[in-house]
Amino acid sequence: MPPTLASLVRHPGLKLSVLAGEDRLETPVRWAHVSELADPVPYMDGGELLLITAMQIEADDPEEMSRYVRRLVGAGVVGLGFALGVNYAEVPPALATAAKEEGLPLLGVPRRTPFIAISKAVSAAIAADQYRAVTAGFEAQRELTRAAIGAEGPAALLARLAAHVDGWAALYDVSGAVVAAAPDWAARRAARLTADVERLRSRPGPASIVVGGGCGPAGAMGAEPAEDTAVADRVELQSLGTGRRTRGVLAVGTGAPLGTAERYAVHSAVALLTLTTERSRALQEAEQRLGAAVLRMLLAGEPDHARAVAGRLYGGLLDAPFRMLVAEVPSGGTVQQARASPSGADGAPAELPTDATTTAAGEAEAADPLGTLIDTMEAAAARIGESVLVVPDGERLIVLAPDGGAAVAACAEHAQAVEARRGTKARPRDRAAVAALRGDELVIGLSAPAGPIAAAAAYRQAEQALSVARRRGRMLVEHERMAAGSVLPLLADDAVRAFADGMLRALHEHDATGRGDLVASLRAWLSRHGQWDAAAADLGVHRHTLRYRMRRVEEILGRSLDDPDVRMELWLALKATAPGASA
Repeated sequence: MPPTLASLVRHPGLKLSVLAGEDRLETPVRWAHVSELADPVPYMDGGELLLITAMQIEADDPEEMSRYVRRLVGAGVVGLGFALGVNYAEVPPALATAAKEEGLPLLGVPRRTPFIAISKAVSAAIAADQYRAVTAGFEAQRELTRAAIGAEGPAALLARLAAHVDGWAALYDVSGAVVAAAPDWAARRAARLTADVERLRSRPGPASIVVGGGCGPAGAMGAEPAEDTAVADRVELQSLGTGRRTRGVLAVGTGAPLGTAERYAVHSAVALLTLTTERSRALQEAEQRLGAAVLRMLLAGEPDHARAVAGRLYGGLLDAPFRMLVAEVPSGGTVQQARASPSGADGAPAELPTDATTTAAGEAEAADPLGTLIDTMEAAAARIGESVLVVPDGERLIVLAPDGGAAVAACAEHAQAVEARRGTKARPRDRAAVAALRGDELVIGLSAPAGPIAAAAAYRQAEQALSVARRRGRMLVEHERMAAGSVLPLLADDAVRAFADGMLRALHEHDATGRGDLVASLRAWLSRHGQWDAAAADLGVHRHTLRYRMRRVEEILGRSLDDPDVRMELWLALKATAPGASA
């Protein structure tokens, strides 16, 4: 507790007397300062006890004293100490009256008490308070460290931290989900800060924001307004992680701004939680090498060897059906680069929805799509203790995850959210262009459920689904659902369109001369499977006229319509060049 006016009055060696402001003696004193200037305000910082002998002021002038005291109060001076028996035997009534009117505590300083004795007392009290804060901070650090390395891990650490700050604490994982909170009721409070956590996660680390407690944009420590402005507590959000990527977020809620000891405890908690959430580079590389070895054995048809190498780390994953996932960023960003220091994309197309470019989730995905996918799946798996094998492979990412598990579900939800931001109503080729410009053109192929003995087949399925995802302009395609919908979106690229235009060009040129409608006639005939009467009825012409037109088609193209391959190619060409063919 810092020194207060009351503690100075109680100091046995100072012998101070209270002449005004008895109800404000519990105000903390930041420093004691001597000044005989008529206007000391420019040299005040706020929180001072000002000591004067009234050498340069008209202490008997009521108007002058009223202005003098009013300026002191406006500058944040917390008290005025007046030397008795130096220039004035007693405090002038004008000064006493002004102090009472402005509510400024006025202390009488006896002649035998030098001002420096008061300064020393304030300095000693501040030093003692700081020492107590540092000592309490070190003790908190020891307690938090013991909790962090204990069996309960982060949960115990949060409980100790909440006790130290006399509030609550919560931990969010890399996806922004609450994984632990103390006390138990704090989980509900923490869940209401999801938008603020997402906003912090979008910033390069280390970063922090303050929300709640009536904080506004101009609040203390650069505080920003909370999404839920009805709450009264003050919440600090601190990012966790050693690099620019946020690996988690710590939330600390209190009824007032943190003191020095509480600040030490929070900083210690941030450091300890960073150690528990940020795996060492060597450990990560070792796990990746092990995972890559397991994957190679599975693809080589050696499931028994793969299971032996996987051991306890991945062994459980191979005991039940799993899904094989292959993801890539066609622009060429590697997984290693994604895990390191992401950089934002340049620009965005005009037709992109406004909210897609302003959400924090959209910015994070655009900057680091592969890294975001890894974080999303690993965080979901970690919450339920699920094993996931992640193997970076240059510009690709290969993942083995339990069928029906949290990681696969998180991947699907993530893909839906990203596609919603991209704009699902755009044409497939347009969506691919939008994604390429924004840098989030991540595509994912997901196999059907498989076991270790069928891992190679699952890998082929994932690659096939990945190819379909590229063609369809989709972020995620599951192999089981590849047969759903039409085959035409798979042909929606420039090469197919060029082939179709070339195949039908002679017919379009013929129709442009006004000598017949061969293209429409061909479409009607093919759609009716070569049934002359039905096709002629659709066109409103005689069947002989239709027969003549089909002979002209054969003559112009130099192809026989009796050939099923020719009919197939013509039908696909017509569909590929039809209005809205790529929708």
